[in-house]
Amino acid sequence: MDRNLLKLIGIFSLALVVLLVVVLPVQADIYRYIDESGVMHFTNAPTSSIHKFRIYLKEKPQVIQGYSSSEKYDGLISDASERYGVSFPLLKAIIKAESDFDPHAVSKKGATGLMQIMPENFKPLGIRDPFDPWQNINAGTRYFKQMYDRFKGKLTLSLAAYNAGPTAVDYYKTIPPYEETEEYVRRVMKYYYNYKNL
Repeated sequence: MDRNLLKLIGIFSLALVVLLVVVLPVQADIYRYIDESGVMHFTNAPTSSIHKFRIYLKEKPQVIQGYSSSEKYDGLISDASERYGVSFPLLKAIIKAESDFDPHAVSKKGATGLMQIMPENFKPLGIRDPFDPWQNINAGTRYFKQMYDRFKGKLTLSLAAYNAGPTAVDYYKTIPPYEETEEYVRRVMKYYYNYKNL
């Protein structure tokens, strides 16, 4: 092959590689595991079969119209899930039903943030900024776990208590006959089933 032709092919190949690196976004999912000492380890290439790596941050090319807010908080949801022993798909379903992943959501009754926490619960749950996703998800998960323990792992009653308060569930001994609460439990269960089966 002609030496000039080889040079030309080499230059073209190099230009193509540079173009791909500059134009295409670099993608790398981040994985995490917690060792026996409680130390968190992060990597973009989980190679060890000894450690149980879990997805921490799913990196996707940023598409302005197609960005899915439902995945934006997966890392925080995963952390809270592990910390409080609440299923990741269930937490995601609660957030979907509560705020549709809007960290600035405020209900007519004043419930605030991703997990729609009422102002009277800010102090007991240690919330300083209810619009901070990390604080809100951790506090909401902690509160849900309290309901789950209080109602002995009965999921629909725990969800009803998260929505209507535990006193109402104690009084009726079932999901309170409030349209909003009945619809809320149905919605969360539907989302939970969908997220579980993704």
